[in-house]
Amino acid sequence: MEAIEIKVILEKSLTLDELHVKGDGSYFEVIAVGEIFDGMSRVGKQQIIYGPLMKYIKTNAVHALNIKALTPIEWLRDKELMQLL
Repeated sequence: MEAIEIKVILEKSLTLDELHVKGDGSYFEVIAVGEIFDGMSRVGKQQIIYGPLMKYIKTNAVHALNIKALTPIEWLRDKELMQLL
């Protein structure tokens, strides 16, 4: 499976402000930004991302996901922190 395929699946399934997917083979990193995550726990946020990808996880087309699911405010804060490093 390719990163672009995961991106398309998530874009079709979720309302997000921003989405970044990288990786190849069966390991992928996902950064998803949207109001959909407001007030949710870390586990809840990850479940939202896993949902549309479950059939690919079950078949091992996606073996591992590193997920960052953030609200727009959290994303802005993270970007500002990264600039300080």
